Order: sequence, then C-alpha cells, then structure tokens
Amino acid sequence: IEKKYGWESKEMKDHWKIINKKDSINLIKVITILDKYGWLGADVVGGQGNATLFLIIQHSNQVTQEKYLPMMREAVKNGKAQGSSLALLEDRVALGQGKRQIYGSQIGRDPETQVYYVSPLEDPDNVDKRRAEVGLGPIAEYLNHWQLKWDVEQYKKDLPKLEEKTKRK
Repeated sequence: IEKKYGWESKEMKDHWKIINKKDSINLIKVITILDKYGWLGADVVGGQGNATLFLIIQHSNQVTQEKYLPMMREAVKNGKAQGSSLALLEDRVALGQGKRQIYGSQIGRDPETQVYYVSPLEDPDNVDKRRAEVGLGPIAEYLNHWQLKWDVEQYKKDLPKLEEKTKRK
C-alpha cells in the first residue's frame, strides 16, 4: 500500500486504522489469557500461538510491554518463550524508556528522508556477540531486510545524531 499510494496517503491511513483496531482487539484477548494462565508455551498453544502472545505484547503500548516483560523473562527461563523474541521486547522497552537498545533489533525511520536506521544501540562493537547469545543472527544479515549496510565505525560516528532524532519523535 505504501509503495503504491505513499506513506501519507488516505489508503495508508485507512490501512493503519484497520491494523490498530485488530491490534486492540487482539491485545484484550492476549492480556486476558496472560493474566489468567501466565505465559503459555508452545507445548500448550503451539508455536504459532506462542509467537502470537509475543507479537501482540511487542506491538502494544509501553505500559503493557513493561508490565509483561518480567513474565516473558520468566517464560524464557522456563522454556516457554524464545530468547530471540525476548531480546526484541527488551530492545523495544529500553528505547521506549529513552535508553539504548541492546540487540539492535529496532529500526527507526527518519520522518523527513524516510531512510531507515538502527535505533540507538549500546556497545555496537559487541552487538553480534549479544545477538548470538539469544539466538539472533548477525546484525548485518538482519539489516539486509531494510537494504541497510552495517558499518560499526560509521554507526558509532552517527550515534549522537541518531539519539537526537529519537528524542525529537
């Protein structure tokens, strides 16, 4: 839709309305499940169901993410959630709190240029080591999805500007 009509188009805005409505309904259902049963593993809800729990929380608001982050941490310890999924939630929560992300999973988009970038990242030199520890592939491979090249030295130079961009959002 974005490619065909543009980011600011009526079609794109209508698309986001549908997504937001479905997300809010899904969030109500997932919170009800989590509050009643705790984090359900793939052994109970299957792999897709388990991934859905994560994705709904990952794309919820900051308060909800922070509320269920400890539950998901515990679920990972107990083998009921993926460490790679937890890493994505950890990154999103950190950025929402004005901190740097740890695993480089969150990508920003410059509102003026529409260019994607890696949101502020802690210790970029060792990001691949941290990613490997949780089951994520190298950041360079991940960034290929956005047609981005990983140049750690350039990233470190650009980091102060990136942090300014994210503060202005």
